[in-house]
Amino acid sequence: MSDLVSGEAVVLELRVARVASRGLAMALDVLIQGFTLWITLLLLILGGLIGFDSALSAAVTLLTIVLVVVGYPVIMETLTRGRTVGKIALGLRVVRVDGGPIRFRQALVRGLAGFFVDFWALGVLGAVAVIVSMSSKKGQRVGDMLAGTLVIRERVPEQRVPYVVMPPPLAAWASELHVAALPNDLALAVRQYLGRVHELRYEAAASLGYRLAVDVSNHLGAPIPPGVPPYDYLIAVLAERRNREMSQQMQPPPVAAPPPQEFGPDSPFAPPS
Repeated sequence: MSDLVSGEAVVLELRVARVASRGLAMALDVLIQGFTLWITLLLLILGGLIGFDSALSAAVTLLTIVLVVVGYPVIMETLTRGRTVGKIALGLRVVRVDGGPIRFRQALVRGLAGFFVDFWALGVLGAVAVIVSMSSKKGQRVGDMLAGTLVIRERVPEQRVPYVVMPPPLAAWASELHVAALPNDLALAVRQYLGRVHELRYEAAASLGYRLAVDVSNHLGAPIPPGVPPYDYLIAVLAERRNREMSQQMQPPPVAAPPPQEFGPDSPFAPPS
């Protein structure tokens, strides 16, 4: 699937997270960071690295705070593709603005900006992050803007996708399609488009439908028939794909042939010697 279709598919499937849900996720992460920081400093004190030399103690303490406060979200978001414990609990995820998963670079930029600008050093305990997020149409804080990311909700109410019916004029044409070449993620994007096309503005619906149809035709190697609207083309492809899947499920499993029997010399069916 192309980046353009991936981005549009995310818009159709996922919603930008609200400031309240992000705040709850942040609060849970802060509790985890605070507990981790307390345990870490306690171990350093017991290990003798803090409490003797004032300069060394200050340096080790500052380094520990930075590693826990910055390292926790960076490591978690890198390993889990955009989630921390708080985000997992609230059903949130950080993605790129084009809908793709984030990498270490984006996680590092978000973590550093969160420490220095959004929350702690200059963020007035998160006031900067809240104000900037509420001013942004995509709910982005400073770290998101610098990293090119946004936070979305993964848990959304199920949306009813209409039952697609094969357009009769396209039935014979669709029967020749190699629909197995259609990727599952692209088929999902088409289903989401068909389910919400009536909620989109006409220009946006027509533009997105055409781009999806072109992407589908490139995978199937079957161009859009002349005079067929992209909407009907997409319906025909999905209907044919569903019909073939249903026909495969309804076919009885193959019955294995019985193994050949071996007849002993005393059997009446044994070949003459």
